[in-house]
Amino acid sequence: MLYQIDYDLRKPGRNYDDLFAAIKALGNWAHALKSTWIVNTTLNAAQIRDHLKAHIDVNDGVLVTRLTGEMAWHGLDTEVEKWLRAA
Repeated sequence: MLYQIDYDLRKPGRNYDDLFAAIKALGNWAHALKSTWIVNTTLNAAQIRDHLKAHIDVNDGVLVTRLTGEMAWHGLDTEVEKWLRAA
Protein backbone atom coordinates (compact mmCIF):
# COMPACT_ATOMS: atom_id res chain seq x y z
CA MET A 1 0.00 0.00 0.00
CA LEU A 2 1.12 3.53 -0.72
CA TYR A 3 1.48 6.01 2.14
CA GLN A 4 2.47 9.64 2.06
CA ILE A 5 4.68 10.85 4.90
CA ASP A 6 4.80 14.58 5.58
CA TYR A 7 6.81 16.12 8.38
CA ASP A 8 7.56 19.42 10.03
CA LEU A 9 11.06 19.36 11.54
CA ARG A 10 10.95 22.25 13.97
CA LYS A 11 14.39 22.09 15.60
CA PRO A 12 16.81 24.09 13.45
CA GLY A 13 20.25 22.73 12.73
CA ARG A 14 19.50 19.13 13.67
CA ASN A 15 20.74 16.29 11.47
CA TYR A 16 17.76 14.22 10.33
CA ASP A 17 19.69 11.59 8.37
CA ASP A 18 18.45 8.98 10.88
CA LEU A 19 14.83 9.89 10.04
CA PHE A 20 15.50 9.63 6.32
CA ALA A 21 17.12 6.21 6.80
CA ALA A 22 14.09 5.09 8.84
CA ILE A 23 11.75 6.17 6.04
CA LYS A 24 13.83 4.35 3.43
CA ALA A 25 13.76 1.21 5.59
CA LEU A 26 9.95 1.05 5.31
CA GLY A 27 10.05 -0.27 1.74
CA ASN A 28 10.14 1.10 -1.78
CA TRP A 29 10.14 4.90 -1.54
CA ALA A 30 10.22 8.21 -3.39
CA HIS A 31 11.28 11.56 -1.89
CA ALA A 32 8.57 13.55 -3.64
CA LEU A 33 9.05 17.02 -2.12
CA LYS A 34 11.33 18.59 0.48
CA SER A 35 9.24 17.35 3.44
CA THR A 36 7.21 14.66 1.67
CA TRP A 37 8.01 11.03 1.01
CA ILE A 38 5.85 8.29 -0.50
CA VAL A 39 6.46 4.70 0.54
CA ASN A 40 5.09 1.37 -0.58
CA THR A 41 4.89 -0.77 2.54
CA THR A 42 2.85 -3.47 4.26
CA LEU A 43 2.69 -1.47 7.49
CA ASN A 44 -0.38 0.61 8.39
CA ALA A 45 -0.35 4.35 9.10
CA ALA A 46 -0.08 3.98 12.90
CA GLN A 47 2.81 1.51 12.57
CA ILE A 48 4.63 3.89 10.22
CA ARG A 49 4.09 6.80 12.63
CA ASP A 50 5.34 4.76 15.57
CA HIS A 51 8.39 3.64 13.58
CA LEU A 52 9.26 7.25 12.73
CA LYS A 53 8.59 8.78 16.17
CA ALA A 54 11.85 7.31 17.46
CA HIS A 55 13.73 9.37 14.86
CA ILE A 56 12.25 12.85 15.41
CA ASP A 57 12.18 15.33 18.28
CA VAL A 58 9.09 15.59 20.48
CA ASN A 59 8.29 19.03 19.04
CA ASP A 60 8.46 17.80 15.41
CA GLY A 61 5.31 16.83 13.52
CA VAL A 62 4.63 13.86 11.26
CA LEU A 63 1.54 13.01 9.19
CA VAL A 64 1.05 9.61 7.57
CA THR A 65 -1.73 9.25 5.00
CA ARG A 66 -2.73 6.20 2.96
CA LEU A 67 -2.96 7.03 -0.74
CA THR A 68 -5.88 5.54 -2.63
CA GLY A 69 -7.47 6.45 -5.91
CA GLU A 70 -6.17 9.01 -8.30
CA MET A 71 -3.14 11.28 -7.96
CA ALA A 72 -2.05 14.44 -9.70
CA TRP A 73 1.15 16.45 -9.44
CA HIS A 74 3.14 19.27 -10.94
CA GLY A 75 6.82 20.11 -10.84
CA LEU A 76 8.13 16.87 -9.37
CA ASP A 77 11.52 15.44 -10.21
CA THR A 78 11.37 13.22 -13.32
CA GLU A 79 12.48 10.16 -11.33
CA VAL A 80 9.73 10.73 -8.75
CA GLU A 81 7.15 11.01 -11.55
CA LYS A 82 8.38 7.72 -13.04
CA TRP A 83 8.19 6.09 -9.60
CA LEU A 84 4.61 7.31 -9.06
CA ARG A 85 3.48 6.10 -12.48
CA ALA A 86 4.91 2.65 -11.75
CA ALA A 87 3.55 2.40 -8.18
